Amino acid sequence: MSNTNILLESGTNELEIVEFYLEEPTASGKTYVGYYGVNVAKVLEIIRLPKVTEMPQTPHPCVLGTFNLRNKVVPLVDLSLWLGKDRSDNASDKVVVTEFNRVISAFRVSGVTRIHRLSWEQIEPPSVQVQAYSGNSVTGVIQLESRVVFILDMEKIVADLNPELALKELDEVAFVESQKELPDKDMVFKALIADDSTTIRRMIGTSLEKAGFEVTRTINGRIAWEQLVAWKAAAAEENRPITDFVHILVSDIEMPAMDGHSLTRKVKEDPVLKRLPVILFSSLITDSLRHKGEAVGADDQVSKPEMLQLAEKARALAWDRLALGSD
Repeated sequence: MSNTNILLESGTNELEIVEFYLEEPTASGKTYVGYYGVNVAKVLEIIRLPKVTEMPQTPHPCVLGTFNLRNKVVPLVDLSLWLGKDRSDNASDKVVVTEFNRVISAFRVSGVTRIHRLSWEQIEPPSVQVQAYSGNSVTGVIQLESRVVFILDMEKIVADLNPELALKELDEVAFVESQKELPDKDMVFKALIADDSTTIRRMIGTSLEKAGFEVTRTINGRIAWEQLVAWKAAAAEENRPITDFVHILVSDIEMPAMDGHSLTRKVKEDPVLKRLPVILFSSLITDSLRHKGEAVGADDQVSKPEMLQLAEKARALAWDRLALGSD
């Protein structure tokens, strides 16, 4: 399977999900089948189970080893073992090869069913109970026909296995060093952030606060848009510039209700908000997908986990916006 997500128009609040399944033998001798999904935008291809070379040391038993994929050494993670399930070991198992956060990884699954085109409004956030049972590895839940499909947080899995790839709060010393020659280093700006992950939202907010921002946090694109509309109304009523309320928007792309591309498009089509700088901060910022953000008018795009780059670009764009003055 090749990546078909490029056929989706940006900003329509749609996505495509690759649905796959994991088979688990039960004590009664029957096989339980669990259904899961991943955004097609993260999938490079789906292949047959390759020959795997074991590694001398692995961070978790779910890391089966590595294999060669067109002269690239790719680690193979068994999703069943990661989720704490007993795996049905079949030669017909498939491997989902992914790319996000600029890293290629592969995941062993029992099989792949099909691709579903959905609206982000159809994806429900996981309940606290689902999060607890899944080790916080589920980002969304979809009701499909007679089954429930769980959207897995592949970024968390990879980051837990390799902490070097995890998102970290801003290195304040490095940031101050990068700003010391700039005239606006002490200016306080206002940022609105949208991210559905509680942990990532906290990290982005704390990091931008270290970088001299007052931060308003929202959990998805829809709520961020409602906040922007409220600020626009307040600015009009009080005869104040919108920059009295917000200088920059930092948004994830994958979010329930309204994704980051749709949010960006709405901002850029609004006569008052269109000059608000928007940075998309996502694991989906790759060379092959960058055009999607450009199509909806994003001012910049930063791949997770580059927090220093995000802070630097946010300061530069916020200063440029302030320098423009009122419209």
